[in-house]
Amino acid sequence: MDVLFVILAGAAIIIGILGSFLPVLPGPPIAWAGLLLLHYSEYAHFSQRFLIITAIITIAVTALDYIVPIWGTKKYGGSKMGQYGAIIGMLAGLFAGPVGIIFGPFIGAFIGELIHDPQNQARALRAAWGSFIGFLVGAGLKIVLCLVFAWFYVEALLF
Repeated sequence: MDVLFVILAGAAIIIGILGSFLPVLPGPPIAWAGLLLLHYSEYAHFSQRFLIITAIITIAVTALDYIVPIWGTKKYGGSKMGQYGAIIGMLAGLFAGPVGIIFGPFIGAFIGELIHDPQNQARALRAAWGSFIGFLVGAGLKIVLCLVFAWFYVEALLF
C-alpha cells in the first residue's frame, strides 16, 4: 500500500507541476494532495504544522492566481472598468480553455478600458498588459510552489 501512495503522490505532484502551466488544472492543490498522500506512506512523516502551513500557502497562491491579474490591471493604470473587464475576461476565459484563461483577462481589461475611455487606446493596452503581467506572476508563483513540493517529495524518498 505504501508503494501505491508513493506512486500516486508522485503522479499528483507531476500533474500539479503541469497544472501550473495548464490553466485548466489546479496545480498547487493537486501537488499538495501529493504531499498528503506521501505523508500517509512509510517514506515521509510530515508534521501537522508543516501540512497546515503548506495548505495555507497553497490556498494563498491559488487565490493570488486569480487576484494578481486584476491587481496588475490597476497597477498599470487601469480604471475600475478595466478591472471589471479583467474579472469578466478571466471568468469567460475559464470556458474557452487554456488560451482563454491566458488571454481572457488581457482582452477583458482592454475592452473594459475602451468602454471607459474609447479615445485612449494606449491606456487600454497598458492596462491589458498589466493584466497579462499579473497572469505571468500568478503562474510563476504556482510553478515555484509545485517545484518546492516536488523537492519535498524527492527529499522524503532519498533522505
